[in-house]
Amino acid sequence: MGKLFVISGSSGVGKGTVLKQFLNRNPQFKLSVSCTTRNPREGEVDGVNYFFLTKEDFLKCIENNEFLEWAEFSGNMYGTKGEYVKTKLSEGKNLILELDTVGALNVKSIIPESVLIFISPPSFEELEARLRGRHTETEEAIQKRLESTKYELENAKKFDYQVVNDDVERAVSELEQIMCN
Repeated sequence: MGKLFVISGSSGVGKGTVLKQFLNRNPQFKLSVSCTTRNPREGEVDGVNYFFLTKEDFLKCIENNEFLEWAEFSGNMYGTKGEYVKTKLSEGKNLILELDTVGALNVKSIIPESVLIFISPPSFEELEARLRGRHTETEEAIQKRLESTKYELENAKKFDYQVVNDDVERAVSELEQIMCN
């Protein structure tokens, strides 16, 4: 039986960078494939990057209680099918879900043996500097992300582990200590 790990963290914390490096060094772990109603981007493959569903099919999955968690972002819906996760775990795969804190806590309530890991910034000020340094969002969007960060950091206290991403290499090593033992 594989193990289920759920990684969460605030926008701009670098969880994608940390996860990518972790997965490159630890091929025995697989990133879960989520469902989405958004259109595929250039180069994305159905069943590899996402399972691309129509909104109607996604709503049927919600109705049939097929998701461990689901959420709506920017007009698109995203969710993790419970059957997919259970199948991969029963195949002996170590699976990683990358979710927001609400989704992570939802998964924990359904699969108590899942391990929740929150990637946190060195400080709130550092996170704000990272978000502003991207130069990709309006001031209003940055403020909205910072507000949600406060909520996420509060929820992070409910996680099994917190990994501070003050240095990518150190954060990856800490993830390996947690996940590979």
